[in-house]
Amino acid sequence: MTLGVAGCTESGGQTAVNNVAGYACASGAIERFDQLQFDATGRVLCRGEKCREFPDPARLIDGKGRTLWPGLIDAHAHLLLLGQSRQQLQLTGLTSLEAVQDKLRVWAKSHPGDAWIVGRGWNQMLWPVKEFPQAADLDVIVKDRPVVLERVDGHALWVNSTALERAGIDAASVAPPGGEIVVDASGTPTGILVDNAEALVTHLIPSPSRNEIVEAYRIAIREANSKGLTGVHEAGMDFEELQALRELGQQGGLSLRIAAMLSDVDANLASQKMPEHGLYEDRLSIDAVKIYADGALGSRGAALLEPYEDRPETSGLLFLSESQLAARIQKANERGFQAAIHAIGDRANRVALDALAEAQGGEPSPLRNRIEHAQVLAPDDIGRFAQLGVIASMQPVHATSDMWMAEERLDPRRLEGAYAWQSLQNSGARLAFGSDFPVEPVNPFFGLHAAVTRADRSGNPLGGWRKDEAISLAAAFCAFTRDAAYAAGDESRVGSLSPGQWADFILLEQNPFEMSVGDLWQVKVAETWLAGEPVFRGDKP
Repeated sequence: MTLGVAGCTESGGQTAVNNVAGYACASGAIERFDQLQFDATGRVLCRGEKCREFPDPARLIDGKGRTLWPGLIDAHAHLLLLGQSRQQLQLTGLTSLEAVQDKLRVWAKSHPGDAWIVGRGWNQMLWPVKEFPQAADLDVIVKDRPVVLERVDGHALWVNSTALERAGIDAASVAPPGGEIVVDASGTPTGILVDNAEALVTHLIPSPSRNEIVEAYRIAIREANSKGLTGVHEAGMDFEELQALRELGQQGGLSLRIAAMLSDVDANLASQKMPEHGLYEDRLSIDAVKIYADGALGSRGAALLEPYEDRPETSGLLFLSESQLAARIQKANERGFQAAIHAIGDRANRVALDALAEAQGGEPSPLRNRIEHAQVLAPDDIGRFAQLGVIASMQPVHATSDMWMAEERLDPRRLEGAYAWQSLQNSGARLAFGSDFPVEPVNPFFGLHAAVTRADRSGNPLGGWRKDEAISLAAAFCAFTRDAAYAAGDESRVGSLSPGQWADFILLEQNPFEMSVGDLWQVKVAETWLAGEPVFRGDKP
């Protein structure tokens, strides 16, 4: 539905927000405006000088000079994992093995009734000794029950000996395809399970109830709203998790527009045979299928064209062959689903592009297939994104979190195509930005900061890491709004506050376009609105 602007002269249930520095990503450049008007259904009527003086003081909201942006859209995130992580042992950012052990000790003592201890967020690359930890490091703290700790990237598990015993994992165990059971020099499993080998243990963990899943989504959605998000692309879920989102939608609990990607499992596609769009007042869509090509760089599961610099005996893990991947893409596309392919290493990205070319007949697809992460690319492959109409769904904070680790894993030549936002943009590719939370923090302003500065939030390295791949704030803003909407086929509904779109917007305490780029990560969200209704106000408890 597209609404004209003629009705802006009569109130008729209309509301206006004025006294703002408003910005939207328009077709040519960033457009600035000082007023936004929307109707009683929560649809935008007009903005800026297209709106005449608003006649009804009772429906006039004073923006108090704050900055008004379209609601930000995270094009790759994990809402359920975020909500569950807030209920589990949190290890994110800990800088030593001893710090992890201390936190585990406190958690175990305060949760004596938990049959399993489950946590996430550890990252050995932050520790003085950057080697994988071992089961014995957990055994000295907890041995009376299984401990299962997921690495920050979600691509490796660290478990204690009790968990290994429950799963029957020993020196004779063989990892499934696309997985690795890390062993020591004697062939004994160390307690680290990479990628598909994780399932050897995770299938034993008691499944959460539907109510627990719904509550985890509630927790995550509230946090997302508080950071200025009005949309999230949920990057991989099973049918039961989708049913929990439906239940939340029926309860009126979706204060976030969610574009859901089904995990590429036959049971999921057997249950959700066709895409669905615009459920629960346009707040839930099921339009994509998430397919994995490889693992992650931090756990050395990313599939590389050449061996890892710091572990030359491996080149990572390719989950599917090119023909298998092409068949998966075709299966999804034939049912009307967009294919979203997780690919991090340069080999995985090449195989993904080759498979997409085969599945699409060498032409762009109207379904807008996409590659998630696209972290390390062979320079020769960069131009293929635009040629094939493949969306590069990337997460800027990964570059500033991974930079020192990436330099250990890859030689300088291969880093030329790593986190290559500017090169992709110059080639004509469409970028859609996200965070991959809870792998990274939820806050999208951290991503905007990383995209523009290529530095961490302490300002390191001075001048930015491989700064030639930084992009402008305007381009990053568009990648978190209009272009993220485009990646889900939603650009006519959200993303630019155009007439007829939903009035999804945020009010900011600072103006990002008028501040030092080094301070972008400190921008505060004052209010978040969805369909013309507030869903977060920072001054409200």
